[in-house]
Amino acid sequence: METKSHRPRLKRLSFIRPDNPVYFITCCVHRRIAILNRPSVHDILLDEWQKSDPRHGWHIGSYVIMPDHVHFLAMPDQDSKSLSRFMQAWKQWTSKRITLATRETRLWQKQFFDRLVRSEESRSEKWDYIRKNPIRAGLVEDLEDWPYQGYIHFR
Repeated sequence: METKSHRPRLKRLSFIRPDNPVYFITCCVHRRIAILNRPSVHDILLDEWQKSDPRHGWHIGSYVIMPDHVHFLAMPDQDSKSLSRFMQAWKQWTSKRITLATRETRLWQKQFFDRLVRSEESRSEKWDYIRKNPIRAGLVEDLEDWPYQGYIHFR
């Protein structure tokens, strides 16, 4: 009787980190209150994203700030904090600064949503989704008219 030869299965690893992973992250405002689409808030978020590399070891790519949530791409350094620790610190720093400016008592929902972007094609699709969010929400007719978008460390 002939037996089939199978390739050995990989043992299930508790943590697999691909080389140069990029994450698509969404973070929503508590109770979805529309307070983010303001120049002062944009400046705060931009400043904190620019500081994310030296503080946490995370590079921020493309982003779009919507009235009640943000979308952005992020990539860790080799020795970065974990994604959850980075997001916890980022939300804490932005909350302190934005709640002073807006008089809200709580800024972010506890959770955030992340997806590992597995290919350049997937990254392009995610960025296309991010960019078109203000159009889908009826905030602008042309992508270039939305002032709360850009990129920090990479596209």
